Amino acid sequence: MDIELFERLQKEGTISAESAEKVRTITASRLFSVHWELKTILYLGVLLLSGGLGILIYKNIDTIGHQAILGAIALACGGCFYYSLHHKLPFSRERVPAPNGFFDYILLLGCLLLLTFITYLQVQYNVFGTRYGAATFIPMLVLFFSAYYFDHLGVLSMGITNLAAWMGVTVTPLQLLSSNDFSSQTLIYTGLLLGALLIGVALLSYKSNFKAHFAFTYSNFGTHIFLIANLAGMFTAYDGPYGLWFLLLVAAVVFFYFYAIKQRSFYFVLIITLYAYIGLSFMIVRLLIEVGDEGSIYAGLLYFIVSGIGAILLLINLNKKLKKA
Repeated sequence: MDIELFERLQKEGTISAESAEKVRTITASRLFSVHWELKTILYLGVLLLSGGLGILIYKNIDTIGHQAILGAIALACGGCFYYSLHHKLPFSRERVPAPNGFFDYILLLGCLLLLTFITYLQVQYNVFGTRYGAATFIPMLVLFFSAYYFDHLGVLSMGITNLAAWMGVTVTPLQLLSSNDFSSQTLIYTGLLLGALLIGVALLSYKSNFKAHFAFTYSNFGTHIFLIANLAGMFTAYDGPYGLWFLLLVAAVVFFYFYAIKQRSFYFVLIITLYAYIGLSFMIVRLLIEVGDEGSIYAGLLYFIVSGIGAILLLINLNKKLKKA
């Protein structure tokens, strides 16, 4: 509530002093929402609890025993899923709200404990042998089923991460670029396939109106993975057809641009603009290097100055266009 507006109206004589005082009293006693603060604290609590249990087990593994640890993890995991099954609301194709404030966090803890349990079995007892794909495929199925059955976006992200791990791609935010060998053509094509698959699922979810609110999560992972793999193909094609990779990037950027406009999402407009700028800059710099004269250096500096300003103006205009839409 704009207190200055009411004070100005009081000075102009439009409202009485008593009315202005009532407005000040109502504003001073207005409740302050701590919804997102509490949600953040609860999410951090789940992560700290799961991480703390892992450290405790690691430091006391000789005194506790493997069977006791596995039993405790299984018991806690089973308790979390029992609570989730007992309190969940009926399944629906639409968004299903959480039945209470703790439901999402207990389900998330149960899924984290499930991953811990399966990882512990594989590391300690080599249950899956050399079939390492099974160690990620089985929890992936459970996570995707839980995400849809309980309607949980966090669990869906974990399922997508396990899908990528099963396909051989690391997609955690801190390791997407550092832990993947994008000089491998196999990994590049796997990334393209995974990104296209996730985008396809997003479009299918949106058009069929089946958990349509999951589309953003699929699109977010798919867009980043596909475009990073595309750029990696350009960067590693030293003497190869890097121009074909650039054409693929152009086609992908055009597709994602119309998708972002349709979704009215400035976030997707921003990221595809950045990826397009990186790809275009790579092509310009490569052409200037091939020229190799002194003028190409100044041309390169001029390009980055002009293109940087142009990219900012483009984003400003696109943001205005989305707001008008």
